[in-house]
Amino acid sequence: MSGERSEALAFYGATGDLAYKKIFPALQRLVGSGALDVPVIGISRGGWSLERLRARARQSVEEHGGGADPVAFPRLMRLLRYVEGDYGDPATFDALRRELGEAARPVHYLAIPQALFEVVVGQVGRICGGGGARLVLEKPFGSDLDSARRLNAAVHRAFDERSIFRIDHYLGKEAVQNLVFFRFANTFLEPIWNRRYVESVQVTMAEPFGIKGRGAFYDQTGTIRDVVQNHLLQVLSNIAMEPPSATRDGETLRDEKVKVLKAVAPLEQARVVRGQFRGYHDEPGVAPGSTTETFAALELSVASWRWDGVPFFIRAGKNLPVSRTEVVVKLRRPPPTLGVPLVSNHVRFRLGPEFQIGLGATVREPGGLNGGHHLELLASHHHEGAETDPYAELLGDAMRGETFRFAREDYVEEAWRIVDPVLRGGPPPTVYEPGTWGPPEAGALVPGGWVDPAVEAPP
Repeated sequence: MSGERSEALAFYGATGDLAYKKIFPALQRLVGSGALDVPVIGISRGGWSLERLRARARQSVEEHGGGADPVAFPRLMRLLRYVEGDYGDPATFDALRRELGEAARPVHYLAIPQALFEVVVGQVGRICGGGGARLVLEKPFGSDLDSARRLNAAVHRAFDERSIFRIDHYLGKEAVQNLVFFRFANTFLEPIWNRRYVESVQVTMAEPFGIKGRGAFYDQTGTIRDVVQNHLLQVLSNIAMEPPSATRDGETLRDEKVKVLKAVAPLEQARVVRGQFRGYHDEPGVAPGSTTETFAALELSVASWRWDGVPFFIRAGKNLPVSRTEVVVKLRRPPPTLGVPLVSNHVRFRLGPEFQIGLGATVREPGGLNGGHHLELLASHHHEGAETDPYAELLGDAMRGETFRFAREDYVEEAWRIVDPVLRGGPPPTVYEPGTWGPPEAGALVPGGWVDPAVEAPP
């Protein structure tokens, strides 16, 4: 139940890459903030020892956590335990049961490949059945709608939905949380946040690098599975959702997000542009002749009273010109004023690498004859230490039983339903040059073109 703290944290894949880059730094931060003071049990198949795991943890925080905190890190080491064994061997989980002792509501965090989820969940259910255990599952959750449904059925054999936390680190990012808060905390925005004033919504997630040696993983995934189905549909639901009720029940917020996705029709191949950067086939682990996309641009619609007729455009890709994640809400163009044609205003939410809000406006051209000049008024919300650690935020929520920043079963299945028709088949991706905005067809998808994230506001 929400508010009842877990008395232990067991995390699987303790010697893996995710633990090294994200989990140990998050655990140190949680210990430092006082949010974690219970046994932390690492489980791995790797033939390690507790001392070697402690050394690995130190290397992790030195490289990815800003260094070993002189107070928090020794505390974390005192809390750390280790269980070694194969995930298919019941003896591994019997040893874990002994380490857990009488701990109530233990969190079991599966930072392992999803192919192992079912066998691990079954064993966890065996040793912790009826004990209020909580299950945290890493993304991806499924690879299409059918696999997500099968996986949901498998985990529900051991856990009820209230005890399942499907993690998407994007929901722990401060900027994404600020997007929702800004929408509903400022009265001036709500009157124009509808089909009468909004012409279109554009969501961009651009990365200026390739697949960073993850060829074998990425070639089985692609851009739509990797970031559109989860991260960017989360952004869309945050933009389009109705205000949740004033109660403190986090389920009302998740209800509103699900309502948005239920109003979105499945994707059509004709409204999707897929691209692949030149040189992708040279990456280690990529299959010869692979048709996996490294870029996707697509159009969706939300069939609700608020958004009827407003197109939502999403694009994401690798080897693009800049590192940027942002939402641009393009407003309807005003009529000419004093014979001067005007352009559309917009509201820009920049979610990364920093959080900024921009308002596109038109002012009189200095010295001009009734001419207009378009500029962007920029507000930046940043102060030292403002950005939180998404993994620390989400693991802290799971330890408290707070579910609202995790994906619920119906949300996950609705997201897969939307993208499922374009995951297989369709035309092969178009090759694009690294450092460009993907295939030219992506620009033609949007009437009037994309609002370029590379354009900065004037000083």
